[in-house]
Amino acid sequence: MPMPYGSRGGMAFSADELRVLRRALAHALQSTSSAAPPGAFGPEGAADIQEYLRLAEAVDEAVREGGRLRAFLLADLARYREALPGSAAGYLAQLQEALSAAYVPGPDDLAALRALAGRPAGPAESDRRTALLRRCEQLAELSVRARLRALPAARSADEPPRPAPRPAPRPGERKAPRPDRPIPTPGEVFPPRRKPAPPPAARTA
Repeated sequence: MPMPYGSRGGMAFSADELRVLRRALAHALQSTSSAAPPGAFGPEGAADIQEYLRLAEAVDEAVREGGRLRAFLLADLARYREALPGSAAGYLAQLQEALSAAYVPGPDDLAALRALAGRPAGPAESDRRTALLRRCEQLAELSVRARLRALPAARSADEPPRPAPRPAPRPGERKAPRPDRPIPTPGEVFPPRRKPAPPPAARTA
């Protein structure tokens, strides 16, 4: 949910909340513009439409700015990670800030945290590194599980349609030959009859 951010009392929205707000604004603009012909709303209605448009532009700009800030944050995180172990304090601070921005730690972050957790440090710092490592492992595991749950739906969408089952033949109707089965020869359909064996010869006394 939106929370106060900064000393000016601004409101911070998550990415999901911004998407919902943009869809609501688009729906409001579409329903307003299609409900009546232009000029039928009067001055107040026209002012409301202009407010919707300005708010939609502000939301789009906030989304773009959020994307730019996220890119800068991840670039700084990568630079601190490459400079480990000397940049441990800055890396941990950048990582915590990235996690608060819905960043999912990758294998490089997990490897770096495991290396930092194994290095000698004070009790408080050691506990801090271990707790951050456990948190990142849980987030990475949840992300992997979410991707695995999405795999069956993606596979079912990529599978070709199955052929429709053939209808059962009606009584008295001859079955159509299968295209994958060769046509039998007359010799296979009507095999030659075997000649009866001659009777055994009578024994002479």
